[in-house]
Amino acid sequence: MEYVYAALILHRLGKEINEENVAKIISAAGVEPNQVKIKALIAALSEVNIDDALKSVSSIPIASVSVTSTTQAQPSEEKKEKEKEKEKEAAQEEAVEGLAALFG
Repeated sequence: MEYVYAALILHRLGKEINEENVAKIISAAGVEPNQVKIKALIAALSEVNIDDALKSVSSIPIASVSVTSTTQAQPSEEKKEKEKEKEKEAAQEEAVEGLAALFG
């Protein structure tokens, strides 16, 4: 993903998106550039009009994506809480059964 960001930075600054410039940005971030990934990115972007791609992406409603992800996270948190409660109840029942066996 960082390679795509590097290409977007170069595009925004009006610089040529090539292997050398992408590698410089990745290196400046303190990461060793992966030449295979850079070559693949440059090859993929050679057929893409970045301005058109950005315009089509900007029309996607981002708020609905974040709302969906938070609503999906809530049920899993609720499930975890219910599972913890069940585990506590089971442990309490086992403790009571153990005491009953001692005095039974």
